Amino acid sequence: MNKFRIFETDQFLKGLEQDFSGQQGRIRTKLLDYVYPQLKQNPYFGKNIKKLVTYNPDTWRYRISSYRFFYEIDDKNKIVFMISVDNRQNAY
Repeated sequence: MNKFRIFETDQFLKGLEQDFSGQQGRIRTKLLDYVYPQLKQNPYFGKNIKKLVTYNPDTWRYRISSYRFFYEIDDKNKIVFMISVDNRQNAY
C-alpha cells in the first residue's frame, strides 16, 4: 500500500514544459514509472534523494541526470508536494 500521495504544483508543471535538452519524454517517463513510486513509499531516503540543509520549510531534491526535482513533505497528511524542477546549473 502506498503511504504518500504526489501533488504537482503549478510551478512544477510549468517547469516540466522545458525541453530537458531533448530528453523531455525520458524524464517524464522516469518520473512516472520510477521516481513517484519510490517517493510514495519513502520520500525521505533513496539513492538520488537529499535533504537541502538551509531551506525553510524543509525541502528535498531528487536528482535525475543534470536536473533537480524539488519537493516538500507534509507528513501529517502524507502528501509529497513537487514544487520545482530546474537544471543543476540554475537550481541552487
